Amino acid sequence: MAPHSLLLLTARKVPGLKRIPLAKLIVVGEVAMLARTHFERLDPDERRRFLALMARARGRSRNLSSRDRAEFAALTAKLEPRLFAGLVADRFSPVPLPRRVVRGRPPRRR
Repeated sequence: MAPHSLLLLTARKVPGLKRIPLAKLIVVGEVAMLARTHFERLDPDERRRFLALMARARGRSRNLSSRDRAEFAALTAKLEPRLFAGLVADRFSPVPLPRRVVRGRPPRRR
């Protein structure tokens, strides 16, 4: 089956997919792949706990106890959101971004 016919078959089954331009679908796919690689930095138990905390918080950190907030912060830090944002920006930038922009400033030596 040709790749374009698979896309058309999928577009028929997913409501509203035909109205989304192909470029936007590619962007969403690229970001999803980057997100997956970052999410895989957590082991399976940590992933389950992260998703449970996200569900309990429902977008508001005040829905979590202070202990849960601290655990959630630690799990989020392990996902490296700064690096994720830098890699997404670098992926879609028309020119290569400097390493400092993508990965942030290097840690200071003491």
